[in-house]
Amino acid sequence: MARSVRLRPWQKRALEIFRAHERPDFLAVATPGAGKTTFALTAAALELAEDPARRLVVVTPTRHLKTQWAAAADGLGLVLEPAWNPANGRLPADAHGVVVTYQQVATQTRHLRALADGGIVVLDEVHHAGDDRSWGDGIREAFDTSARRLSLSGTPFRSDDTPIPFVTYHLDEARPDIEYGYGHALADGHVVRPVWFPRVDGHMEWVAPDGEHYSHTFEDALDRTRSNQRLRAALSLHGDWLATVVDRAHEQLTAIRARHPDAGGLVIASDHQHARGIVALLRRRHGVHASLVLSDDPAASSRIAHFARSDAPWLVAVRMVSEGVDIPRLRVGVYATTTTTELFFRQAVGRLVRWQQGVAGRQGAVLYIPDDPRLRTWAARIATERRHVLNRRSTGGVDDDELRDPLAAEEAALEPDDGQLSLFSVVSATAIERPDLARPEWLDDDSGEPGTGDETGAANAGADTDHDASAATSSDEPAPDPLLVTLPTPAGRAGGAERGGRTVDRAERERLRRVNGERAADLAQLTGLSHAQVHGELNRLAGVTRVSEATATQLERRLAEADRWLARIVGGRGSSSQRRRSAPRRSAYR
Repeated sequence: MARSVRLRPWQKRALEIFRAHERPDFLAVATPGAGKTTFALTAAALELAEDPARRLVVVTPTRHLKTQWAAAADGLGLVLEPAWNPANGRLPADAHGVVVTYQQVATQTRHLRALADGGIVVLDEVHHAGDDRSWGDGIREAFDTSARRLSLSGTPFRSDDTPIPFVTYHLDEARPDIEYGYGHALADGHVVRPVWFPRVDGHMEWVAPDGEHYSHTFEDALDRTRSNQRLRAALSLHGDWLATVVDRAHEQLTAIRARHPDAGGLVIASDHQHARGIVALLRRRHGVHASLVLSDDPAASSRIAHFARSDAPWLVAVRMVSEGVDIPRLRVGVYATTTTTELFFRQAVGRLVRWQQGVAGRQGAVLYIPDDPRLRTWAARIATERRHVLNRRSTGGVDDDELRDPLAAEEAALEPDDGQLSLFSVVSATAIERPDLARPEWLDDDSGEPGTGDETGAANAGADTDHDASAATSSDEPAPDPLLVTLPTPAGRAGGAERGGRTVDRAERERLRRVNGERAADLAQLTGLSHAQVHGELNRLAGVTRVSEATATQLERRLAEADRWLARIVGGRGSSSQRRRSAPRRSAYR
């Protein structure tokens, strides 16, 4: 059985280049929302079809993205195990591969090396391999014998002090084999949204750790240390600047939700305490119960998924949604973090740019930012791409002041805690109204055609296109060129068929495992045997070593053996009172 996936033009071009690429390493850099996941999985599926004995390993920065990749793989007929752990034994013979984090690679290098030997590796947001030296060392050791290594990034990145394995550099810049930037995606239409950046000035007063009193606006030229302190003061919960900006953002979101009822907003906070304070601020000032996502919360992934499916207005997070998270309904953002690197800023913007199908009008997005010179520079660069693509006023453009070099191009805003940070205190922080805080006219225009007004108001033209991590089997518009790719869907991996393996999606596989566990519990209760004894007997009857290694067909066979065992016990009971006392739980049979 075969299925087809409709690719975007850039994805088809990237796929052709990848397939013709002779070296094992390939780097694709594409703007958030462009569809890197679909491109990578399509490329991997075609590689696996040529040699089904190979395994696929996908490496992601976070646990949440593991489940997102596994779900996307389901759509292309690929079975990837996001909960894989070498302690659970071998990977099932009918699974195509696993999804792991960079941290797992660093701690499970030997096992992943054996799994990926001669196989295919996808390194998602590969720049994260430089976050920790052990991560870079881990992927080098684990995957140097893999046949193909496809690296992905949503942001161009530098080598810094630790060049990332399997990436080619020119000077200190990573050299991609295919690059698809924000400007290209905006020009193609209905891939990403145009984003407008209201910059909010302010007057901040604070007492530095050295005891000195300072009073400045964002227009004042300061050194790096004082600039960091000024930004920290502006974003503080003890001043009025942040509350004013949140008020403006909520007003903007409310107006958008009048036409786009499920539109959402995102506040990116500095730390956990700051995030909780912003949640309280939204509740106190606007009666809104914002969703809170923290990295140390085991339910963080499910919270993000729930927010993405809901129509809740606000999500407050620290770094959990900085990249890779697909929430197309996000339309308004507040950049309330002290992190000022261009990489992180572009990742934050990436949460707002994804095009949402089925929503009429222009779908522009708004990100409120402090008028810090560094953030002003990053916003101006993105705005320049937008202006060029949307063919707006050629006069005016970007002020030279906007494009001046930032104070610290690739450094975090806050100094390391030297023991004196606790002496820092905010006296006041007041937002200064600017003309660009006014509501842009283009957000009130439901037209689907680009206008001729403010440069930030134009939208993309064209028909809806599937968003990242989704397989497209049909389209409302005829493709101008052959964009349909046929993917063979094998019955199972080599080695899986002869063991009774067949391919089922991840949800069905998890259901089979869960119900097998329920039946085993019922049998243990009725027979008086231990759970280990029951599992051992069921494994023997089904011809498997352990449930975690079983193929879908073996899980079904094991379940059938459990049902027959239960039927013999229930049918062989003597009296009706005995049957009532020992009958299995009803839920096990549903």
